Amino acid sequence: MMNLMMSERMLDDGELPVKSVESRDPALDEFLEAARAHWDRVARRSERGHWAARLYHRRLEKIYRFAVAPGLRVIELGCGTGNLLAAVNPGCGIGVDLSPEMIERARERHPHLRFELYDAAEYRSDERYDVVIASDLVNNLFDVQRALENARRLCRPDGRLILNFFSHLWEKPLEWAGLVGQADPLPPQNWLAPTDVLNMLYLTGWDVVRSTEDFLFPLPVPVVEPFFNRFLARLWPVKALCLTNFIVARPEPAAGAPAASVEPSVSVIIPARNEAGNVPSFFTRPPRMGSRTELIIVEGHSTDDTYATVEREIPKHPEWPARLFRQPGKGKADAVRLGFEKATGDILMILDADLTVAPEDLPRFYRALVDGRGEFINGVRLVYPMEGRAMRFLNLLGNKFFSLAFSWLLGQSIKDTLCGTKVLYRKDYEKICANRAYFGDFDPFGDFDLIFGAAKLGLKIVDMPIRYRDRTYGDTNIHRWRHGLLLMRMVLFAARRIKFV
Repeated sequence: MMNLMMSERMLDDGELPVKSVESRDPALDEFLEAARAHWDRVARRSERGHWAARLYHRRLEKIYRFAVAPGLRVIELGCGTGNLLAAVNPGCGIGVDLSPEMIERARERHPHLRFELYDAAEYRSDERYDVVIASDLVNNLFDVQRALENARRLCRPDGRLILNFFSHLWEKPLEWAGLVGQADPLPPQNWLAPTDVLNMLYLTGWDVVRSTEDFLFPLPVPVVEPFFNRFLARLWPVKALCLTNFIVARPEPAAGAPAASVEPSVSVIIPARNEAGNVPSFFTRPPRMGSRTELIIVEGHSTDDTYATVEREIPKHPEWPARLFRQPGKGKADAVRLGFEKATGDILMILDADLTVAPEDLPRFYRALVDGRGEFINGVRLVYPMEGRAMRFLNLLGNKFFSLAFSWLLGQSIKDTLCGTKVLYRKDYEKICANRAYFGDFDPFGDFDLIFGAAKLGLKIVDMPIRYRDRTYGDTNIHRWRHGLLLMRMVLFAARRIKFV
């Protein structure tokens, strides 16, 4: 007998909601019964294990541990025996699977986690999760789109979906591995191209943050296996041969969603060293944004009278909530961290004291963040023509090189790594701080500490084009060759800590 599913749809112009009726495909129950029987058989024989499969699952666990911070609320759809869910060390972990045998083994192995017997597309909960995992799931679903819609319901508005799925190129190798006892036999698969999955994510309200490929060499050969799976698997054209595709996505911001009753407050952090001539403009040029805008000025042991000039200007501008601090250490990174620590706003903005990025452009960054276009808004100086002396030719070439290098390393477009203007929510900065030990204190500029931290968290990084102006006072604090060599070291650092994991 055909089952019916009811859903509500709100009409325009304030009309009453009406019921829409979806038909349940009669083939679905037959598919689920066959799938349940298959995975029950796999669960009963999985205790033997296969060395190739164990190598693959260890690799998956390492990748997911990198992508998922410990202590989060995590749900895994299609959890199997729960090993991957346990590996990410969730604060609250829920596993969902349609196989009773898999669920039984998961509960035995990981009694501190919760496991539910459901099809991934039909599990319902009033709870929302920081991370939804769907590992090797979409290949095995009757209706991928419906499962992704359900995952969207289970995910927090600021949460993440992380999924991986087999490449069609591995159809025959996986079949042969099953025949020789080195992999579990697979049921009939959805051999989906990455473009197919990207399209279904778009249809179901997901915004893709990044996509990668992984796992090239299935044999546990010392030196050879890590070289192939950590390094060659990241390089074109070899990466096209990888077994699995990874995608990280976030819930798409709802178009036309009602504005918050109170707009977020803003802290503009201005690190200033030898910028006395620009100080009066700190108080006359920045626009007011959100419910409240404050200025946090951090002076960096200037040889001119920057500190005294700021002290004189603050009483002249009582309309501004403004505070002045002298940084304890050296370098822009130290100044920015102090400014962020002292700031009280919901949104944190960096404005370089040389004002080569116009303060009048800050509302663009604010609106992109508040509208949900991105979660880390990065200024870009390399789109519009620059004023004559704004950036020397060799500096321009260096910036373009590093933008390409870091875009490749991070898997997201970063057109300008060293533009000082960067904007993010305080809550996301606090997460970057909590994960800082992974990278260490390596960055004297502060730009890369934020960019790398945002990339590891899976934040949506969006470039914001601005016009880059000439300095009107003082000299740059950037040393072309010394800092260029430092940037090369950071490329290698990022490769080791982010790309070749």
